[in-house]
Amino acid sequence: MSYKIKSHKGAQKRFKKTAGGKFKRGCSHQRHILTKKSAKRKRQLDMGGMVAKADQKAVAAMLPYA
Repeated sequence: MSYKIKSHKGAQKRFKKTAGGKFKRGCSHQRHILTKKSAKRKRQLDMGGMVAKADQKAVAAMLPYA
């Protein structure tokens, strides 16, 4: 009998898999104390980014069914 592997719930909330098999992520520092941050900085934080190549393997291990 084969068992299901549990996904890491923290990783599941933070990362999404792209069509190309890589993972995208959001940016930190955009939830509070926004008044002192410039509009440009807040706009750029909103864009998010991709998970670094060095971390791809670790994220993939945490999300076995992604």
